[in-house]
Amino acid sequence: MTENAPGTNGPLAGLRVIELAHIMAGPVCGLMLGDMGAEVIKVEKVDGGDDTRRSVPPAIAGESAAYMMMNRGKRGLALDLKSAEGKAIFRRLLSGADVLIENYRGGTMEKLGLGYETLRVEFPGLIYCALSGFGRTGPYADRAGFDLVAQGMSGLMSITGEGPGRPPMKCGPPVTDITAGILAAMGVLAAYTHKLRTGEGQAVDTSLFEAGITLTYWQSAIAMATGAAPGPMGSAHPLNAPYEAFETADGWITIGAANQTNWLRLLAVLGAEDLSGDPRFATNRDRMAHREILAAALAPHFRQATSESWLVRLEAGGVPAGPVLDVAAMHRDPQTRARAMVVEVDHPKAGRMTTLGLPVKFSQTPGRVHGPAPLFGEHSRTILSEAGYDAAAIKGFFAKGVVR
Repeated sequence: MTENAPGTNGPLAGLRVIELAHIMAGPVCGLMLGDMGAEVIKVEKVDGGDDTRRSVPPAIAGESAAYMMMNRGKRGLALDLKSAEGKAIFRRLLSGADVLIENYRGGTMEKLGLGYETLRVEFPGLIYCALSGFGRTGPYADRAGFDLVAQGMSGLMSITGEGPGRPPMKCGPPVTDITAGILAAMGVLAAYTHKLRTGEGQAVDTSLFEAGITLTYWQSAIAMATGAAPGPMGSAHPLNAPYEAFETADGWITIGAANQTNWLRLLAVLGAEDLSGDPRFATNRDRMAHREILAAALAPHFRQATSESWLVRLEAGGVPAGPVLDVAAMHRDPQTRARAMVVEVDHPKAGRMTTLGLPVKFSQTPGRVHGPAPLFGEHSRTILSEAGYDAAAIKGFFAKGVVR
């Protein structure tokens, strides 16, 4: 598959999206919409394209693995938006589109003459989705934003790590980038529902900062109720115990004994029923008040057997538990495969390769990964032709460097 066909299945079949986004948050939004059937045209700058193309190593056949992950299933056009002809081409594309996604720094689109207030007059049905570091309003609206900064300012780094007194630690994945992209896709779908009813487009605005804030629901509830900000707890839960990772004879497993029933089931599996009579552990409130003592009491039991042995016993005993897998082991896990979360695509340079699948399943309109990420400017000619430009005009655009 060398050309990513527009979505022909999925609940969003027929939706046309122009993605003027780079790195991660915006591309995540486009990726989600594309996997659900939307046609996504990725517009990249002519001088090198999306910066993720240079996020190497690793690379496969010279193509950035990171870029190919974030942009599979899209079609690619390299366009000079600083030129008058490039802007005219872009406007023609928008005339047939439902959604525009952009994640440039505040003011960039306005300088190009392509800001929301301008485009809404020309295209009243357009859904204009803007992702940024801090949102398009407020005192930080013009600041550049990155996941690390957003994790720090949203409170996430203050609640992530092994415990009090340790250096601040960010979550391993860029969670504010990814979550912002998912929130943006949700916002686009809500705006599209409104458009289907009224024909009216609108602006959708979210940010990495707000994405980070939404991930603090439990900790914010605690802070709002008590006036004290919670800190890092390692793998433990701020509201339930025991609910954390324990070391076994050969690795680590997680235990989710988050209610009284599962607590008693856990004690039966461990052969530690005597702990049920300990007043320090009688209720969840008691266990949370003595969480470190509780963990110390349970830890020696888990070290007596292997992870696999414990997981078999815990499942038989009805206690939620699981292994701590590395990413490669997660890819091989039978549940990952059964849920089609690792799929294969054919890339024109990298060949047969794997990528992650669509995390939402539909019974009547199943989505899918429609193909690989585009090569730089791979579909420029096709997209321009579909937009109504003839061969001579397209040749002229290439000669002038308007399109690559």
